[in-house]
Amino acid sequence: MKLFFREHALLIVVQFVQFALMLSIYWLDGYRQLRPALYSVFLGFFLLGCYLVYHYISRRRYFQRLNAPLESLDASFEKMETAPVSEALQELLREQYRHYQEQLIKAKREQEQHLTFMDQWVHQMKTPLSVIELTVQNVDEPEFASIREELEQLRGGLNTVLYMARLRTFEQDFHVKAVRLSKMISEVLNDNKRLFIRNQVYPEVITSEPDITAESDEKWLFFMISQIVINAVKYSAGSGEKVTLSSYSRGTEAVIEIRDRGVGIPASDIKRVFDPFFTGDNGRGFRESTGMGLYLVKEAANRLNHRIELESQAGSGTTVRIVFASFQLRSDPNLTSM
Repeated sequence: MKLFFREHALLIVVQFVQFALMLSIYWLDGYRQLRPALYSVFLGFFLLGCYLVYHYISRRRYFQRLNAPLESLDASFEKMETAPVSEALQELLREQYRHYQEQLIKAKREQEQHLTFMDQWVHQMKTPLSVIELTVQNVDEPEFASIREELEQLRGGLNTVLYMARLRTFEQDFHVKAVRLSKMISEVLNDNKRLFIRNQVYPEVITSEPDITAESDEKWLFFMISQIVINAVKYSAGSGEKVTLSSYSRGTEAVIEIRDRGVGIPASDIKRVFDPFFTGDNGRGFRESTGMGLYLVKEAANRLNHRIELESQAGSGTTVRIVFASFQLRSDPNLTSM
């Protein structure tokens, strides 16, 4: 209704001015019969009112469409009146929708091609990387230690790219089953043992309930724990401190907790550590950081219906918890891990 009156405000003003001019001309010409003049003005406004009422009723859905935002793209096909301007708007919306769909399909196709290429490229890079690792793993020369360190950095970067690509097709790339948390922690530590040794950081495992299991996807959970552990070691490098990994139950929830005693996170950065590409003061002050590790952890946890808790204080270390909605304490010989 407001849009309708705004659209016809000028017409109403012009009609007022026109009737005022007509009365003024009659008055100046010596016509002093007020009642017929007012009656003619009344008839003019009556006809104007009839026109406005008819115009609004015949184009009501048209004005409602213009005044209200679309709730979805399909709403643009909602049928309107058969008035010419309504049909023109309907045709414009159809044409706009068609162009949008074409652009969307094109962008989706390009994105799928890019993701396919990245996925294939990562797998192709892993083969020569593995060959190089096998070549240098038994060589004790100092220069080869630097090569091994860089190889681990390359492998970590490739894994980040691979999981970033998989995140976009997450629904097709996960399988939830019962996972023994203590065993998953052991496998992550075994995979990152060189990282601990090189950075002079020592792992500490606390499993008061070794048989605790929770529903999750093994591959994604392994990646999540690894990312948190890598961060914990990176920001504790050279300190000689411990990184503590523990699994336990808390009420109706199961928890994996990773605690380091490193530099901690400044209070100004805590709210943003899960944002993509955010590195913060620590990321700029230590090794090169992509800012994608904790973002991927958070996204994967959300999609697996887990919860991430983070506590930190600058100079005192950081504690990150992966919280599972439910757990079991019975031992299951059929449980497997990565």
